[in-house]
Amino acid sequence: MQLLSFSLALLTLIVTSMPIGVILILMGIIMSLFWLPVGIFSVIGMTTWETANNDLLIAIPLFIMMGEIMLHSGGASSMYRALLPWLNRLPGSLMHTNIAACTMFAATSGSSVATAATVGTIALPEIKKRGFNERLFLGTLAAGGTLGTLIPPSINMIIYGAITKTSIPKLYLAGFIPGLLLSIVFMATVAILCIIKPSWGGEKIVATWEDRIKGLPNLLPMFFIFLVVIGSIYAGLATPTEASALGIIASLLLSAWNRTLKIKMLNRAVDGTMRSVGMIMFVLIGAYYLNFALGISGFVDQINTFITTLPLPPVAILTVIIVIYLLLGCVLDGISMIVLTVPVTAPAVMHLGYNPVWFGIIVMLVIEAGMITPPIGINCYVVQGIRKGGSLNDVFIGILPFLGSILLVIALLIAFPGIALWLPETFG
Repeated sequence: MQLLSFSLALLTLIVTSMPIGVILILMGIIMSLFWLPVGIFSVIGMTTWETANNDLLIAIPLFIMMGEIMLHSGGASSMYRALLPWLNRLPGSLMHTNIAACTMFAATSGSSVATAATVGTIALPEIKKRGFNERLFLGTLAAGGTLGTLIPPSINMIIYGAITKTSIPKLYLAGFIPGLLLSIVFMATVAILCIIKPSWGGEKIVATWEDRIKGLPNLLPMFFIFLVVIGSIYAGLATPTEASALGIIASLLLSAWNRTLKIKMLNRAVDGTMRSVGMIMFVLIGAYYLNFALGISGFVDQINTFITTLPLPPVAILTVIIVIYLLLGCVLDGISMIVLTVPVTAPAVMHLGYNPVWFGIIVMLVIEAGMITPPIGINCYVVQGIRKGGSLNDVFIGILPFLGSILLVIALLIAFPGIALWLPETFG
């Protein structure tokens, strides 16, 4: 009965379109009134202070700042042009470049929205110019942008790690192979569709080996950022939080090298950072308070008992949890899904014998699916906003093949957990 009442109250507040941070705090207050009738506001203050002072969460604004500097300093457009000659012979040419560019930019920004916005701004003018199938082209941008959730340095992985007390370096290691695998599956999806429907692939783009070699220096900045951030972590030189600060220094140095380090650019980067951090921290504070209220009420224990005593094999229970996540993705954004569900689902899944690092990658994948699932699908709205015209339905139709690609990778990870666990078990 308690589970049903909580679920109905939560869904009612979500339907009102109230900010998710406010919803979480309200739900926490409502539950606390039954289990902690006095001292509610003292607990909210304590939770706010502890969340804001969490050493691990300091990495979030720093990684966002690094991505904003890379976004506004112009390095992404040079990277995009450098990738194109290497992928021009594949069926769909420029659409493969979209996915490859999203993969590379995701490895420096940690943000799916920033990835979709950056690559989309560069690529969208090419749709009509080269005769691509517009819906599929838009789908590559929205789906490719989601790779920022899975490929390190992922902000969502930091939040998952903070909630579940899971090692961030191990999560980052676990995300490499699934992230690259998903990129390859996305590209295979484009190639298959363009082989079946050659007209969708647009005009052939001619490139010589001279063009390919000439563009290679433009790929170095992204590799440099990646080496500084991820390399410093695994070389034992920096924690993830310290690596995020090194990433800002590296991005500023690159911006100065490219002569784009200007006050106007920094203002835009800081403004974008503050907006994103304000939203994320508000949601996290609400989530930590709600989690506290759920803990003292015994609600989490009830959910764990319910899940673990179902008369089903572990893989069937896991499948049910994944389906619930996919449905939640229709109405919630990624961060909200993590902070609302992971405190409840992670202990139950671990009790079933699954690895918390592996489950973290599964959560990232279902969040990626949610980011392109109607009617919320934030990346779809980002791409449509950059497009400035046409119907949003074009984007929603264009992402359908890529939703299938994400589900395929999830199935592969369930069948072969080593895809995610090999690196952290070997080098962790």
